[in-house]
Amino acid sequence: MTEAQNAATYRRWFDEGCSQGNVELADELYSAEYVTHALGPQFAPTLEGLKMFIRALREGLPDLRCPMEEVVAEGERVAGRFSLRGTHTGTLLGIPATGQPVNAGVMVIARFDERGKWVEDWASWDQLGMLQQLGVIPAPAAA
Repeated sequence: MTEAQNAATYRRWFDEGCSQGNVELADELYSAEYVTHALGPQFAPTLEGLKMFIRALREGLPDLRCPMEEVVAEGERVAGRFSLRGTHTGTLLGIPATGQPVNAGVMVIARFDERGKWVEDWASWDQLGMLQQLGVIPAPAAA
């Protein structure tokens, strides 16, 4: 597959899988051998673990959106920067609903195979900022 096709798959996942909640789309876009280096210990680093993680996010943030801000593709890798946005109206990873809006920055680097299937990824996201926005962890005092 081409870099442009891999980038289109990447965008499609965050648009349809994350923002629209079509978690089963992962079965089409991801390799059965998929491994993630991004989820916490409560989720297996597999395709099923990824789907469980997205469902858990959407349980706590039913209006979850993942608008893409930038995507770069080179060779078998695609990297992107986007926001994880929503309103905390359900239980989010054990945190009872607060009604607070969330806007956390996320970066994901994905590796694709020759068939254009997503096979591996690494992610970094602003978990501390999200917890501060929810009021679970106090934000630093203004100087």
